[in-house]
Amino acid sequence: MFKKLFTISFLLFSLFSFSQKNDLLKDAKKIEEIYNYIHYMYVDDVNSKDVTEAAIVAALEKLDPHSVYISKEDVDDANQQINGSFFGVGIRFQLLKDTLIVVATIPGGPSEKVGLRAGDKIVKVGADIIANVKLKNSQVREKLMGDLGTKVTVEVLRKGEPNLLKFEITRDKIPMHSVDCHYMITPETGYIKLNSFSHTTTDEIKASLAELTKKGMKNLILDLQDNGGGLMYAAKTVSDEFLTKDKLVVYSQGKHQPRQDMNCDTKGAFEKGKLIVLVNENSASASEIVSGAIQDWDRGLIVGRRTFGKGLVQRPIDLSDGSQIRLTIARYYTPVGRNIQKPYEGNSEEYHNDVLKRLKHGELMNQDSIKFPDSLKYKTILKQRIVYGGGGIMPDVFVPLDTNEFTKYFRSILGTGAFNTFSLTYVNKNREKLNVDYPNFETYLSKFNCEKVFMDEFFNYLVKEQPTLKLEEKEYPESEKLVKLFLKAMIAQDLWGTTEFYRIYNDRNAILQAALKTLKNGSFEKAGLE
Repeated sequence: MFKKLFTISFLLFSLFSFSQKNDLLKDAKKIEEIYNYIHYMYVDDVNSKDVTEAAIVAALEKLDPHSVYISKEDVDDANQQINGSFFGVGIRFQLLKDTLIVVATIPGGPSEKVGLRAGDKIVKVGADIIANVKLKNSQVREKLMGDLGTKVTVEVLRKGEPNLLKFEITRDKIPMHSVDCHYMITPETGYIKLNSFSHTTTDEIKASLAELTKKGMKNLILDLQDNGGGLMYAAKTVSDEFLTKDKLVVYSQGKHQPRQDMNCDTKGAFEKGKLIVLVNENSASASEIVSGAIQDWDRGLIVGRRTFGKGLVQRPIDLSDGSQIRLTIARYYTPVGRNIQKPYEGNSEEYHNDVLKRLKHGELMNQDSIKFPDSLKYKTILKQRIVYGGGGIMPDVFVPLDTNEFTKYFRSILGTGAFNTFSLTYVNKNREKLNVDYPNFETYLSKFNCEKVFMDEFFNYLVKEQPTLKLEEKEYPESEKLVKLFLKAMIAQDLWGTTEFYRIYNDRNAILQAALKTLKNGSFEKAGLE
């Protein structure tokens, strides 16, 4: 009953000095006493697993906001993004009205090889009917994922086919890409959107840089907006693509963890040329390592808003029953010694709601609302520019949050998921005509407009599918361009992919547009950067 709890107790026991071990033994004994009293005296039957896991979660919450417990059932899911791959059938899917619809097949993946297509509706997996049974996304993944080389049979309903089509798919390794897209945003400027830091990130970045370089890239915009981080080592190797050999990227240190430096050790693919890193209040951890290193070494400019402020290092520790804890073992510091971890006194909820606090305080709209004490001032290594520690990376070029278009009207629609579901419904209904009218993305980009007939169809869909949705109609003129942009971008994504979504959406990405202006207005020269 107590095996998992004692595993943690003895793990912590081994980390403490001899003088502290007696106190730890007393605490472990107290825990054992409480569990025994619960087991032998409590009025009702007790699920010991639930009690144990609740105790572990509560104990870790007392330490810091990032030390967490992961149950055995959730370990694989938690590791997938870090590992950068999983075994499955290779589709992007969406559940629409209790029906699993194939949004796209992964190029070269097992589903594409057997002939599955975008728009197919999967109604049966193996012997199980999955249509109209209120299936959840997690249940879909359970049915379609499995061991490498195993087979799964699916039956699909395809438009124009009178009967269900049956496919036998052999599961294979499916990459989880951390680079959402890369393309030339101007004839001389490349753009890379990175969503996380995993084992595959550096290879993806290298491939993206190589392709952009062939297309004539002289400047690069690396978009880390909303990138919550991942592997510290991936942050180091990504930074290595932009910094010259032997430069310190980050170092970590903790009470039981001696200082560990991570230095560049290879020749990077983009060590020269103007570099801009985009960040916002949701950029965290590994994103802050990269941003901090680029800023400290005066390698490029950071554009956007102050980052989240996560400067703690977690080590995954496997427990005897297959569950796991991720325990904070050190803090990391930028090359000039900045600890960017924001304070975490108080409860965990307050910590994670810090962005709302910043919004209410006005920080997201006004740079003057951000106050740093002199004790948190640092100077960059080469140009002696002033930078700050103590809570995230403060950008060199601040871009306020634009709330004019992002009205309550727009947020209400966005919150329903209607942009996504309508676009998928529209594409599935009109796929053949869309493919004829817009044989390639460039034609779509220049010719597709959200005309009145199209918008009427969208609003009718809203009324039908979201009857309880209350919209402030007077706000629509303020959000009209953004609503239409989102719809056009979502349809492009369903027809082609993520790159095409960003090629449209980025026209109104305020932080990216500010970066493009920064490349032209002499900001690099004023800062003394190349």
